Amino acid sequence: MDHTRVVVIGAGFSGIAMAIALRRSGFAVTVLERADDLGGVWRDNTYPGAACDVPSSLYSYSFAPNPRWPRRYAQRPDIHAYLRRVAAEVIDHVRFGAEVVAASFDETVDRWRVELADGEVVEAEVLVSAVGQLSRPVVPDLPGARTFLGPAFHSARWEHEHDLEGKRIAVIGTGASAIQFVPHLQPGAARVTVFQRTAPHVVPKPDRWYRPWHLRLFHRVPLAQRMGRHGTWLVGELLTAALTTAQPFGSLVNGLFRLHLRRQVPDRRLRARLVPTHRIGCQRLLFSNEWFPTLAQPNVDVVTEKIVAVTPTGVRTADGVEHPADVIVYGTGFAATDFLAPMRIRGRGGRELADEWAGGARAHLGITVPGFPNFFLLYGPNTNLGGNSVISMIEGQCGYVLRLVRHLAASGMSTVEVRREVADRFDAETQDRLSRTVWTRCASWYRDATGRITTNWPGSVREYRRRTATVDHRDYHHGGAR
Repeated sequence: MDHTRVVVIGAGFSGIAMAIALRRSGFAVTVLERADDLGGVWRDNTYPGAACDVPSSLYSYSFAPNPRWPRRYAQRPDIHAYLRRVAAEVIDHVRFGAEVVAASFDETVDRWRVELADGEVVEAEVLVSAVGQLSRPVVPDLPGARTFLGPAFHSARWEHEHDLEGKRIAVIGTGASAIQFVPHLQPGAARVTVFQRTAPHVVPKPDRWYRPWHLRLFHRVPLAQRMGRHGTWLVGELLTAALTTAQPFGSLVNGLFRLHLRRQVPDRRLRARLVPTHRIGCQRLLFSNEWFPTLAQPNVDVVTEKIVAVTPTGVRTADGVEHPADVIVYGTGFAATDFLAPMRIRGRGGRELADEWAGGARAHLGITVPGFPNFFLLYGPNTNLGGNSVISMIEGQCGYVLRLVRHLAASGMSTVEVRREVADRFDAETQDRLSRTVWTRCASWYRDATGRITTNWPGSVREYRRRTATVDHRDYHHGGAR
């Protein structure tokens, strides 16, 4: 057993994968999880209809295939249960109820001091952030919001104690969560008023329940599921190319969207309100077979006027109309570009990571930051995808971090830190490539307040996996001795 101690923050998909990789290589690891259960977004997002929009064969670890997925696109309970099963081998190394509020690098001993909300300090040679990009819900600061008399909550903090049957429900936002939960609310609601700021592109979701023979095949012939996974990955690579290097293919996806809309929404006036003004792929492409038919139901209104205030009994829009509501549900997404906030991370010389990222979050390969030795990010800046499974990206990152940790242990050095010129060169390349993608054509959660794209990767998963498959140690400073 190597005595290099590693602390991982977060017990979602990336944190569990990192912990498993480290434990299998003999490293001492502690995962600090603020909640009382693992799962990350799949623990938090319990709203009705929560599911993945990546096929389950691909939205799972390559080292832990699951022949028991009940359907092609797994629902939240099945994903959460899968992650719990896989995490069983490292569950004894997870500390629940351990909220990290700050971490600082102690240069006198080359260790990270990790501060918890209860005042405890945990020390480790290596610190890995696995908090992800979609962990902090955003609720807009609307005038009068606090005066509303009924329940009001974000979809990622669903309040299940409220009976929504027969209620007038105001839904603010039309993103990936809303298109899943609104179809589940509509049948029992008196009225659903959907407030749409920007219409999303929604294409068919080729979902289905797996039949018993499917499951028998996956169990007895694992190659069949691996082939399905590979085929899905190839489709995802093509979709990514349509958004980045081969944008003319995006017109084919746009044609699919328009056909889908025309078939499912017969009302021409409603259809006109559901056509986005931005290019396809500029904002997140969504998959649903129920969204458009739900909006066409007689007890659903789609409001495109700007919200100016929330009143005690409803929502008022710029045209002066007050839309009565008993409940407000915010489907307004997450603070994706804030990354580690509100944690305070201090590197060499006490430099704050927030100051390092004042011009926008950035990291070499999305993993390492100059001035912050032995500190690594999973699902960090510029590693999100527009058309494939982020699990593939996370596995590449875990492998890269593991190689660096192994090098520390084998070399006897106490620190490894990316060279600033290397990180700057990578960032310049990344931003240059992103400037030629569709993501620069509109405002979205992919971009921070300055307009910089801090979330997405500009290339294919294949390229990223190739670039993280080996470590060029010339890219790093190696210091100290243990």
